[in-house]
Amino acid sequence: MRSLGLYLHIPFCRSRCTYCDFNTYVGMEDLRAPYVQALCREIRAAAQSHALNPIADSPRARPTATTIFFGGGTPSILPPAQLAGALRACYEAFDIPPSAEVTVECNPGTVDVDYLRALRSEGVNRLSFGAQTADPNELKMLGREHGFEDVIAAIEASRAAGFDNVSFDLIFGLPHQTLDSWRRTLQVALPLQPDHISLYALTIERGTPLHDQVRRGETPLPDPDAAADMYDLAEDVLGAAGYIHYEISNWCKPGQACAHNLIYWRNEPYFGFGAGAHSSSIRRRWWNVRRPAEYISRLARGESPQADGEDIDERASRGETMVMGLRLLEEGVSYERFASRHGVDMRLVFAESLRAGQEKGLLDMLPDRVRLTRKGRFLSNQVMSAFV
Repeated sequence: MRSLGLYLHIPFCRSRCTYCDFNTYVGMEDLRAPYVQALCREIRAAAQSHALNPIADSPRARPTATTIFFGGGTPSILPPAQLAGALRACYEAFDIPPSAEVTVECNPGTVDVDYLRALRSEGVNRLSFGAQTADPNELKMLGREHGFEDVIAAIEASRAAGFDNVSFDLIFGLPHQTLDSWRRTLQVALPLQPDHISLYALTIERGTPLHDQVRRGETPLPDPDAAADMYDLAEDVLGAAGYIHYEISNWCKPGQACAHNLIYWRNEPYFGFGAGAHSSSIRRRWWNVRRPAEYISRLARGESPQADGEDIDERASRGETMVMGLRLLEEGVSYERFASRHGVDMRLVFAESLRAGQEKGLLDMLPDRVRLTRKGRFLSNQVMSAFV
């Protein structure tokens, strides 16, 4: 049996962050309830239409899903009852084991203890907060509505509501950000004892307000050398605090790695539900229409919300297994797992790329697997391009 992850996209936000290029929309209050109804329809229909695929044990079996992830946008903008309705649709359509990881992304300042207790009572067992930075000027530049005091309150409310798996995101490499300000953010974040921390280098995406500010000369481009120094500092600070650097952008306490994201990094199948959501099976990936109104109307008419898709040939699949798997810093890509998935020895099909990476000190060839070296972490894009 091959299990899979379920991703549920909630595209609504209270405000638009300056750096965000995700499929998100401000307002649209009147579409939120119909959107959740459409989401439930898609979930039930997808499980039935995929009943004959290799994910299931037999033609009559429901596919087994081991993770559920509500992302966005801001899922916590919805009432608990609406999130619970979508979650129940997952349990009706898929075989969900009691040990399944169920995550909801939240923005600090949008939740309180009662809200989080309601989520906990419906089976949510993991929370992820977009903290981003502890510096008020950096938060303002990013267009965030919360202050770091809201992050503190959110973590305290999470613990009071019974959550023992809480994550938050931080962003580094911001315009005007210094190594000292980044150090201060880490120093005030760690006492909150998050179980998981994601650190992302800022990228300026075309079409975002931040991109326009840079284009007009109002904001400087991020300094890649400064960002590398911040990443290096984070490795040292988080390592000294006992966090495991298990993936290029992610650290966790022992046993608290994000199970849902591990599915992506191991190049395993997942279903994405909602406007603009992407899915991947063994040999194909597909994606939905982006606009919430069109998504809702299609499902209301009994039509598929899919916008397009593409087949994945074996060559591309092998490369994706390498590119995604090398993001896992300790686990890497095992020779046995690769051979089981693709029917060939990685050391034969990628002999030249592996040799070159090893000679440059970017890849570590162990007896059972290949992984990035510390130097390779800083040049990961260069390493991974050799496998595409």
